[in-house]
Amino acid sequence: MKIAILSDSHDNIWNLDKALAAVNGVGCDAMLHCGDLVAPFIVAQMAQAFDGAIHCVDGNNDGDGRLLQQVAAGFSQVSLHGPYAELELGGRKIALIHYPEPALRIAQCGLFDLVCYGHDHQAHQEQIGRCFLVNPGEVMGRLGAPSWGLYDCEAHSYTQHPLDA
Repeated sequence: MKIAILSDSHDNIWNLDKALAAVNGVGCDAMLHCGDLVAPFIVAQMAQAFDGAIHCVDGNNDGDGRLLQQVAAGFSQVSLHGPYAELELGGRKIALIHYPEPALRIAQCGLFDLVCYGHDHQAHQEQIGRCFLVNPGEVMGRLGAPSWGLYDCEAHSYTQHPLDA
């Protein structure tokens, strides 16, 4: 199972289109979004372009939770988890949160194969024991080159992917 990891879209529909094309191009089975979708229409954009399961957590800029839930309810493959999610996908235990500090503590607990976060817009990956702690960077492209991440459950490997201009 291949899992795409995105974060901090901040309504950049153009970069999100590029990310979704890349995600579909490598045959991802699921997609995680680490928060700061911002507008509810981003949920629809993701769901209309990606058929696999989509799991999202809240970011600090996701303001209209009610409308986000209404939009997500129209797509059976979308799950909005609130501020934190624990998932099992492809036989791997995965945690998803927006903020880096708790993500580090979660990775250090030793219970997960993959812990994903966003918020600071900085692509990052490190291995803590058997756990990958990753920030896929930002889809937005404001503070750095836009990027996304790919986790392969079978190989237990993570790769960072720049978003082609």
